[in-house]
Amino acid sequence: MNKLRLVAGVLVLGLAAAGCGGAKVDDTSAAAPSANASGGAAPVGTVKMAINGWVGYEASAAVVDYLLENKLNYKVEKVNLAEEPSWQGMESGSVDVVLENWGHDDLKKKYIEEKGIAVEAGPNGNKGVIGWYVPEWMVQKYPDITDYKNLNKYADLFKTSESDGKGQLLDGDPSFVTNDEALVKNLKLDYKVVYAGSEAALIKAAQQATQQQKPLLMYFYEPQWLFNQLKLVKINLPAYTAGCDSDPKKVACDYPPYDLDKIVSKKFADTGGAAYELVKNFTWTNDDQNKVADDITNNGLSPEDAAKKWVEANPTVWQAWIPK
Repeated sequence: MNKLRLVAGVLVLGLAAAGCGGAKVDDTSAAAPSANASGGAAPVGTVKMAINGWVGYEASAAVVDYLLENKLNYKVEKVNLAEEPSWQGMESGSVDVVLENWGHDDLKKKYIEEKGIAVEAGPNGNKGVIGWYVPEWMVQKYPDITDYKNLNKYADLFKTSESDGKGQLLDGDPSFVTNDEALVKNLKLDYKVVYAGSEAALIKAAQQATQQQKPLLMYFYEPQWLFNQLKLVKINLPAYTAGCDSDPKKVACDYPPYDLDKIVSKKFADTGGAAYELVKNFTWTNDDQNKVADDITNNGLSPEDAAKKWVEANPTVWQAWIPK
């Protein structure tokens, strides 16, 4: 995610809040540590986990948090941060772990290659997709709308009070990974990017657009539990090729596919012991994440209860993460 996403942060919907710009979160606020469930035994250590602003990330964090505390007897401190400040936190010592990184080759170069304060901890198993979407009903009514070359023909449908007479492209938080302003300019589209401010706002817009048949063109991403509830159709932007997004100002291609990965501080990798091993071993699927995120967002479960439900239902998955 070339600017801070999404990815793909959105706000954690209990937070939220996916990648795939300027942060709109409290970059220094640490949430209260989760209660330790080890029967009163003193924790063997503390793990400082960044929480980026989308509910999928929160779902991953909830499961790893639950296992660290209940299986390995660590205390977990969750720190609510946007994406780039999370990397900065590894330098300051306020962050040990980022569980869902959407690309960020620029940050990898700075903090891993140049400063040496962070290291990659392997894929988390999630496959990230960022793009532009419309509700399915719009494709049924306007079959050619999925070709970006036809978007100008439909610009009037998407005008809003905030789009200055142009069509509106609704983005989330400016801190999400997004090339959208450059894409609109370089593809010569008669649209204006308007920021909804959060993942929650994007989801609400998609739900209203589907229920009320209101036109909507929006930035969105997968994995995301919303795709389990309604149908959105991705716009075909110019195909991504390696390097087509290397200059953020000249981007005129679709977003790349993202194999999401984990980043940890060098100190945590060297001294984190069993906690580091669990984080390194953690890998699950988009479907796993969506189930936990759906329980947090729509089924009234706390992150801890949603994590416990998943852990109890999937022992053969998480047992492979526990250090031997």
